[in-house]
Amino acid sequence: MSLASREVLGMRVDTTSYEDASRRVVLWANEGRSAYVCIGTVHMVMEAFDSMPFQETVNGADLVTPDGMPLVWALKALGMRSASRVYGPDLMPHTLEIAAREKVPIGLYGGTPESLEMLHQVLKARYPEIMVVCRIAPPFRPLTPEEDEAVTREIVASGARILFVGIGCPKQEKWMAAHKDRIPAVMLGVGAAFDFHTGRVRQAPRWMQASGLEWVFRLIMEPRRLWKRYAKHNPRFVGLFLLQLLGLRYFGRDKAEHPGPVTLDQVEERPATHALYAERAD
Repeated sequence: MSLASREVLGMRVDTTSYEDASRRVVLWANEGRSAYVCIGTVHMVMEAFDSMPFQETVNGADLVTPDGMPLVWALKALGMRSASRVYGPDLMPHTLEIAAREKVPIGLYGGTPESLEMLHQVLKARYPEIMVVCRIAPPFRPLTPEEDEAVTREIVASGARILFVGIGCPKQEKWMAAHKDRIPAVMLGVGAAFDFHTGRVRQAPRWMQASGLEWVFRLIMEPRRLWKRYAKHNPRFVGLFLLQLLGLRYFGRDKAEHPGPVTLDQVEERPATHALYAERAD
């Protein structure tokens, strides 16, 4: 089950599909594997670009799907012609359908007690055989070490083998990475999927999603919360990816292979390289 991948501004994105991704998740769950899945967006790419530790968190995931159409287009531009969108809110029902059929217990982490109750009712109506064994609404603040330990014990004791995590990027990716090997479940960071499936938040029309315009719809729905994010990230993503595509700037592993010219202020840091330069000068 190998994966073809490319790095977009240094962040790994895998070429997968709904069928492939959901099957992987259930297979890992049945194996009792501790794993986490990142649902990649432009927001995530730019958070990873701005923070090397976060980039390492995403690149360390067991699967990184291209959630937004810009990442699908980026993969295609980088040679992955078969790339297709694997959108978090749609990956969730694909996975739930198989989990219900195969009796794989699932858990929900995120939202409020009220929204989780609504989601639970929706899931039971759609998938009567689904086994929801854990529902946790964490506080809207960092957990204390004691609280985190209690939550971890609760999830482990529940027997959940697939855990949907909806606390937003980049918090959910950091949380999943911190709990890998502590929670014997496959964790999926699905962002706003909980609110979409309960109808608390409207989704963009399919034509806007397919056109890469979902961000416009979401900005109209939540301008005060999202305008700064889109103003900061979207233009930079377009410009930086264009430089990557044209080979004018390198990121991630490509940057390691193309370190660029040595500058004088790097003499003490890279003496061996400068020695080589000195030999060539002679």
